[in-house]
Amino acid sequence: MPPGIPYTSSVMDPHVSFAGLLVVAALAFAAPLMASAVPGRPIPAVVLLIVGGIILGQSGLGLVTVDEPIRILALLGLAVLLFLAGLEVEIGQLRGNRLRTALVGLALSGGLALVTSAGLGAAGLAEAPLLLAVILIGTSVGIVIPVLSDAGLAHASFGQTLIAAVSVAEVGSIVLLSVVFSRSARGPLEGFLLLVLLITLATALIFAVLRTERSMRLAPLLQRLQDTTAQIRVRGAWLLMVGFAALAEALGLEVILGAFLAGAILNVIDADGSMNHPAFRTKLEAVGHGVFVPVFFVATGLRFDVGALLASPTALLRVPIFIGALLIVRGLPAIAFRGSGSRREILGAGLIQATLLPIAPTQIGLELGLLDPATAAALITAGLVAAVVFPAVALRQFGRALPLSAALPGSTIRGDLPGAPT
Repeated sequence: MPPGIPYTSSVMDPHVSFAGLLVVAALAFAAPLMASAVPGRPIPAVVLLIVGGIILGQSGLGLVTVDEPIRILALLGLAVLLFLAGLEVEIGQLRGNRLRTALVGLALSGGLALVTSAGLGAAGLAEAPLLLAVILIGTSVGIVIPVLSDAGLAHASFGQTLIAAVSVAEVGSIVLLSVVFSRSARGPLEGFLLLVLLITLATALIFAVLRTERSMRLAPLLQRLQDTTAQIRVRGAWLLMVGFAALAEALGLEVILGAFLAGAILNVIDADGSMNHPAFRTKLEAVGHGVFVPVFFVATGLRFDVGALLASPTALLRVPIFIGALLIVRGLPAIAFRGSGSRREILGAGLIQATLLPIAPTQIGLELGLLDPATAAALITAGLVAAVVFPAVALRQFGRALPLSAALPGSTIRGDLPGAPT
């Protein structure tokens, strides 16, 4: 250690403890092992991470609280999760008939979401109908795409159309959440203008990076440093994610939009990644899903308020109602796939589209005071049920069994299926 820099309380706060983080790390390690111990019917590891957090947290044994180390890593985990989700969206696949099908489905979902949320609001079951509508139109890309890919569906024509649809829904939900509920904009119009500014800056960055990376001097330097301790491409991806998250925050938009957009930007910049640096995305997934993302899911469980969910029969009743709302808002629009697949495939597509674990939107709703703890807990509980049941039933309609690796979020590597989006 260099002289003059002693490892004392002047460097690290003596009150910071890693005991809670140790328990979180142990749960993150054990969850995939437990998920794989159920042959033929594996449970998504993300569900076990959240449930484990509930058991260990304030609503269960009370062994772990969200202290400073867990809070910081969980915040980074949320950003990394959206960054990796953006990296999975294959923009090049969103064209032609696939894009039309996806947009028709999203429009149908939007109309159904507004009607359904208004009805729930009138019944006193949703205090922020517009926010609920925005939440319901999404699909958890990070859960369903690995399931489809590992089941061998991603490289089929119907599977690619379905992936395009869920990707458009994810993007639409994140954009609407950031624009309509912008923290600093005085209305949706100003929020939209801020979004346009962010996308303009992103486009300019793409052209600048592509031009710079292809220069005769920089390209060999990047290749020389990418697999050394410098890990220059990973550091560049980290800089991109943090930079756009900070930029979105500075503009008053949601951090998740900046992180998601950073992933989409990197996807465009790294379009030839399979030829020049095949391990790049593997490294990003290893860092994200190996370190940060599990902490976010466990922290979600640690914060989960079971007491609010069980406080009244009305609160608990919201769980099946929200599950039904997911099936209506995201399941019914699968009729947009008519002509692209059989009835069983369309039914499976509806269930895949209805797979939503709305953790980030519910946290935003809580922070903005638009959701109460009971509604947030009911939404997450409904999402947990959807994440366990819907993909398994959907794959039965497709004639596939849920593969073991599908229990592990992010287990699919983009290069496993040449030419197929993930």
